[in-house]
Amino acid sequence: MLTKPVVLIGPMGVGKTTIGKKLAKRLELPFIDTDQVVVKSHGPIDRIFQTQGEIVFRKLEEESVANALAFPAVIATGGGAILSETTQNNLKSSYVIYLSTDGTHMKSRLSHSKRPLLANGMDDWKRIYAERKPLYEQLADLEIDTSKMSLNETIRLICEKLEEL
Repeated sequence: MLTKPVVLIGPMGVGKTTIGKKLAKRLELPFIDTDQVVVKSHGPIDRIFQTQGEIVFRKLEEESVANALAFPAVIATGGGAILSETTQNNLKSSYVIYLSTDGTHMKSRLSHSKRPLLANGMDDWKRIYAERKPLYEQLADLEIDTSKMSLNETIRLICEKLEEL
């Protein structure tokens, strides 16, 4: 039985929510999507960006992550949650799994997205991922490359690796 939260980090569209839901079910833990927590309390993320700006959104995201880390759960974070120094420090109390990708399937996953940071589509995604990748790697207890694995293979591998931690 896990005594610490399992936190999924990685770029936009990598599958943190999809993987997180299935992983939580498998581990018999609650699932928390920190972006959804923000949306539920404050409205759509793109609207927060438009009306209040990215700084306000990042503060709401930071609070959402901090609250989610209060008990064992599987937590899917937004791609930029790791930009907060407070969040980086808070993640030390959890198992951090970085879901990496070679980007192959991102265009199809993000094609109908309303993500405020992707005004220029894949060019923005590639730039943002390149900027954040060193931080994802630094914070992770475990990295799982999701590029060529099925959802079930990814879940199996995560569970296997968690037993080793």
